[in-house]
Amino acid sequence: MNKGKVDEFIIYSEHLQEQLNILVYLPPEYTPFNEYPICIAQDGKDYFQLGRIARTLDELNNNFQIEPFIFFGIPYQSVPDRRRKYHPDGEKHQQYIQFLVNEFLPYVEENFPLQKTATARALAGDSLAATASLMAAINRPDIFGKVILHSPLVDEQVLNHVDHFSNWELLNIYHVIGKQETEVKMTDGKIADFLTANRKLSERLKESKAKYFYEEIEGNHTWKYWQKDLRRAFVMSFS
Repeated sequence: MNKGKVDEFIIYSEHLQEQLNILVYLPPEYTPFNEYPICIAQDGKDYFQLGRIARTLDELNNNFQIEPFIFFGIPYQSVPDRRRKYHPDGEKHQQYIQFLVNEFLPYVEENFPLQKTATARALAGDSLAATASLMAAINRPDIFGKVILHSPLVDEQVLNHVDHFSNWELLNIYHVIGKQETEVKMTDGKIADFLTANRKLSERLKESKAKYFYEEIEGNHTWKYWQKDLRRAFVMSFS
């Protein structure tokens, strides 16, 4: 089996006032003479370590199930840092979106051969990282045209953003939630019913003009189940 290459690079963000170590997966047969779509994952390190992203993408590429694309993983520094950046209430949330649009994207477009259209750019995330990806796409649908959501945190503020967004025809959304995600222990110790909240989000998205896929899968709020679903998510988003 031909294997892709996993590498990393460092980028400094003025918006966030910090240095970030970015992980990147380049597909097998990668060449600077082709232009590639991209997927940018929040919780990026988890995708490589818990999602086993390199092995998954190697298999899909070798079986010609997807169009080869470059996968970028943006990590978080700590649990509090993750909430500050990813949650719509977080004090660094807007700066994080500005980092994606104004710093990260220009950097990777300068250093990698990329297709420069919104439909060739996906954002991905699990749990709160999925929320951040959805919020970034809603903020800039002209830049990020695809979203892959695994069990996003959905609260009234997220639903409010969704209710006030109108350019759904620009977005292609893949959305799954586990049937057992009714009592999810959050990092602040509180228990949340992710399944009911995600059903509310799904009702709104089904009525929108987005290209939208939704399914409730067997499983709880863990990478054990998200990892198994990544193959389908990528095939549907990058076939």
